[in-house]
Amino acid sequence: MPDQTTPHPGAPQQPPPNPFHNFPQPAPTSPLRVVVADDNPVVRAGLTALLSGRADITVVAEAADGREAYEAAHLQRPDVVLLDVRMPGVDGISALPYLVRIAPVVMLTYSSESEIVQEALRRGAGGYLVHGEFTADELVAAVRGIKQGRAHFTPSAAGALLAQLRQERTGPSLPEGLGSYDSQLGAAANGTIPSRAHPRLNSPEGLSQLQPSVRQSSSDRSRFQLSTREAEIMDHIASGMTNQQIAATCFISEKTVKNHINRIFAKLHSTSRSEAAAKWLGTAPGSARGLG
Repeated sequence: MPDQTTPHPGAPQQPPPNPFHNFPQPAPTSPLRVVVADDNPVVRAGLTALLSGRADITVVAEAADGREAYEAAHLQRPDVVLLDVRMPGVDGISALPYLVRIAPVVMLTYSSESEIVQEALRRGAGGYLVHGEFTADELVAAVRGIKQGRAHFTPSAAGALLAQLRQERTGPSLPEGLGSYDSQLGAAANGTIPSRAHPRLNSPEGLSQLQPSVRQSSSDRSRFQLSTREAEIMDHIASGMTNQQIAATCFISEKTVKNHINRIFAKLHSTSRSEAAAKWLGTAPGSARGLG
């Protein structure tokens, strides 16, 4: 009589027992609770629909101005507030310092002016998104990220932040040894090379490589008669920036950049970016004697 415990040939094999079946399962995470504040009901509805379509996000309240946003945040205690800048009554910038005491705030707005971006960051915004510069997935990533302490900025906002940092020329002293290379470069340009300078600076070849980085003084450049804006754009051209990058940095259109460049080329008697840059930096042959 065959053994009843022996499986029949071809019968499906039973899987081995799970050694981790008694392991505790992770507790389900609660959805991120979001308040959406915008005076445009169409925008609010669109944002609510977009965010509520994600399993880990729920919109707990909508608001049409800063006061409603504060009341909703105070009542709902959300994880994130999406806040417009320009709203009737109490605007977003005015409400911002009160809202950040309750929850992280991401500015979500059409306002891309540099001053507004910088003021929002000063008042505690944890991110700044400009409509038209982000995708739905990027918005969702910003909402998730702000809860975890990660800041998110669209290109216009990032450009404004970068402009602010560049304007702040003074700052705390660096630790000893950091930034000392700049002084060596300056000494090299003056013909006095410290003995500890980089080896490449202790040769005529090294000195010749330094010369293009030595810009003309303001008095030398004054003969070009460029306006303040034209001089700013010429600096960007000399640094190798494209028209698109210049437009984003200066917060103007590419067409305006091209108009400025046409006037710059006329004043510098140049027909190309490289020729204009060489004259502007004082590296063009005969540039010390004038335009030629």
